Amino acid sequence: MAWDSSRPVPWKRLLIEWAVISVVVIVVSVTITKNTKPESFIAILLAGGVYLGFGAILAKMGYARKTLKQMRTEAAAAPPRIAGTGSGTSTRAKPAPTSRTSTGPSNRPQKKKR
Repeated sequence: MAWDSSRPVPWKRLLIEWAVISVVVIVVSVTITKNTKPESFIAILLAGGVYLGFGAILAKMGYARKTLKQMRTEAAAAPPRIAGTGSGTSTRAKPAPTSRTSTGPSNRPQKKKR
């Protein structure tokens, strides 16, 4: 896909995703690791800028993830799958036996006991 400056960037969605991820990272950082250094919070802000930048570039190149609502409507519109009609019922013929395939417990001839 090529760059198209007329494609919209979903800024609201990107900001909400970044905010949720940032809150989770901050909560885990403070509660589990007891990390309250201001450098960590500055790093989260800078990472948000990188996230928003990459998201904007991908949006301008035509990448758009589907929302959960879109995936649910597609799943509801798809015809229901019938059990037993998977890859188990193939019409492919069984391959001919070779020297490497077995016809029983062992395809090696029995050695004569002395």
